[in-house]
Amino acid sequence: MRLAATLLAAGSLFAVSAAHAQTPIPVKIGVLNDQSGLYADLGGPGSVWAAKKAIEDFSATPAGKTLKVDVIFADHQNKADVGTSVARQWYDVEGVDMIADVPNSGVALAVNQVTKEKNKVFINSGAAASDLTGKACTPNTVHWTYDTWALANGTGKAITTTGGKTWFFITADYAFGHALERDTAAVVTANGGKVVGQVRVPLNNSDFSSFLLQAQSSKAQIIGMANAGGDTINTIKQAAEYGIVEGGQKLAGLLIFLSDVNSLGLKTAQGINLTSAWYWDMNDNNRAFAKEFAAANRGVYPTMVHAGVYSGVLHYLKAVAALKSAKDGAAVVAEMKKLPTDDKLFGKGEVRADGRQIHPMYLFEVKKPADSKYPYDYYTLKATIPANEAFRPLSESDCPLVKKS
Repeated sequence: MRLAATLLAAGSLFAVSAAHAQTPIPVKIGVLNDQSGLYADLGGPGSVWAAKKAIEDFSATPAGKTLKVDVIFADHQNKADVGTSVARQWYDVEGVDMIADVPNSGVALAVNQVTKEKNKVFINSGAAASDLTGKACTPNTVHWTYDTWALANGTGKAITTTGGKTWFFITADYAFGHALERDTAAVVTANGGKVVGQVRVPLNNSDFSSFLLQAQSSKAQIIGMANAGGDTINTIKQAAEYGIVEGGQKLAGLLIFLSDVNSLGLKTAQGINLTSAWYWDMNDNNRAFAKEFAAANRGVYPTMVHAGVYSGVLHYLKAVAALKSAKDGAAVVAEMKKLPTDDKLFGKGEVRADGRQIHPMYLFEVKKPADSKYPYDYYTLKATIPANEAFRPLSESDCPLVKKS
């Protein structure tokens, strides 16, 4: 009888343990971005789809079956106070473990601090400020897709070293624009160029005429557009109306998205040089992702931000599965740094000590209309910037995490 009782107790314990082992690990992801404004096309609902696609693909793996992942989303309206409020609500009340995307560097820098305070995880794809892996770096944030240092050392360096020596900047007047102007100006100066002037422009501006006239009167060879999304589109359109390019000056799109080129049309955008982390038509994996994305998003093709959301969320889920918990944000990010990155869109890479995900960047030129053969066939590859050259070296970093390592 004692033996029977012992076996029964052991069996019950095994059943409880097995049931516990089969309980999925809960994970909740919040996609926070511009859902309806000037950055909606480059991120917006498409980033929500990309996050869900990463979850779907990871769920098909053995490790993925150990997680139960939910996704919510919100519009930060390009306002830091709104973004901060949403982040606190999500972390404190709604049980969100990780926030993804967050275009608009002002909002991203604010969310970065809240995430550290709450010991959660922030995987940024949409914002550009290199300070997120510099002086503002934290153990809880990973900067995935691109940043102002990479853009400056891609487009800025290429243009300056091929003859564009004098620059005038039209700059979005918030953290992103300031960082992009700063990083590009440093590259211009280091390569023998000179900044002859700049003007700061409010976000979501509709009339660039006075700013373009200042750029025109500066006689700078290059007008650097340190803005993004709808602001970049308006700048380029109005520059065409003023005959800026015909007058001998050139526009430098320091941050141009596929969605911008689509809005402008090739007739207006042709010849623009740009730097990007990803392009849909570079290989079969990218094309398959783009085809599925377009089918779910009104025929629109994905930007590098969408691809970065997919890639970042996928790596995050791998780290959570390895740790068997999403609750300690700093521990999850440490695991993300420990595990090599590897996915079908960005290939192999790593997350460095400063939180910077490392991969190649690409210099493209926008095609002439006659050279485009099918929908969204917009870019010609001019150069590949190797992963070890694409982002700011750790030796130049002012990230406290690097100084302590």
